[in-house]
Amino acid sequence: MLICDKAGLRESAYYGVPILIIEIISPSNQSHDRIRKYNTYMEFGVKEYWIVNPKLKTIEVYVLKEGEYKQNGVYNGCNSAVSPSFDELEIHLKEIFSE
Repeated sequence: MLICDKAGLRESAYYGVPILIIEIISPSNQSHDRIRKYNTYMEFGVKEYWIVNPKLKTIEVYVLKEGEYKQNGVYNGCNSAVSPSFDELEIHLKEIFSE
């Protein structure tokens, strides 16, 4: 997760809403990440949510607009996943999914 407001940081936890959460899913908890966490993050106002799927070698980027997540892009292969919120954030899929 990416936290820009340090006021919520405590010794062992963060109290507040992160701007970006990147979730790496595994086959055993896909429905938990895709449904439960997705809805929880949306409800609490996490501005950007990425789902990284190592099995499919994809990254899905969702952006919160008018209280709902809208898919901003699905990246795979030689693409780079980019953040609409952070201009400098770019993840090269080839680098993280190398064999």
